[in-house]
Amino acid sequence: MGWTDERVALLKKLWLEGLSASQIAKQLGGVTRNAVIGKVHRLGLSGRATPSSPPRPAFKTPRPPRPAAGSSLAPRRALAHAPTAPQLQPAYYVEEPGSATVLTLGAHMCKWPIGDPASDSFTFCGRRIGEGSYCTEHARLAYQPQQKGKRTTAADLARSLRRYI
Repeated sequence: MGWTDERVALLKKLWLEGLSASQIAKQLGGVTRNAVIGKVHRLGLSGRATPSSPPRPAFKTPRPPRPAAGSSLAPRRALAHAPTAPQLQPAYYVEEPGSATVLTLGAHMCKWPIGDPASDSFTFCGRRIGEGSYCTEHARLAYQPQQKGKRTTAADLARSLRRYI
């Protein structure tokens, strides 16, 4: 269907009333939403009635400062459940300079970097490796055990497979 003078007049009227392009396309019939948008653009109809919205405040009210973590003023909440297994914290310590440099690093030496690579004192651990590329101590830091998260069930597998079927 083409754009007759009556249809263009109806388009202008509906557009200025604030109807969306898809609503106008439904009322006109025989045109798509994109056709309505294109015609509105070509006609230069940009002035629309905008819905009224409350004005935004110029500033937000400041929140009261948070109490310090160790403060006795903050009430402590009881834990809903106690942790089942103690969380192991990695031991942080200052590394001593290693015994290997880039030039002396061998195949069976720990490749854990120590220091800043941009400095002259940069070295590698150099101890004998266990499994992988690191000694036992550095392997414990590098390879963390997988966190226990949501267990995948047969229903989850079936749901994910339905996407591809």
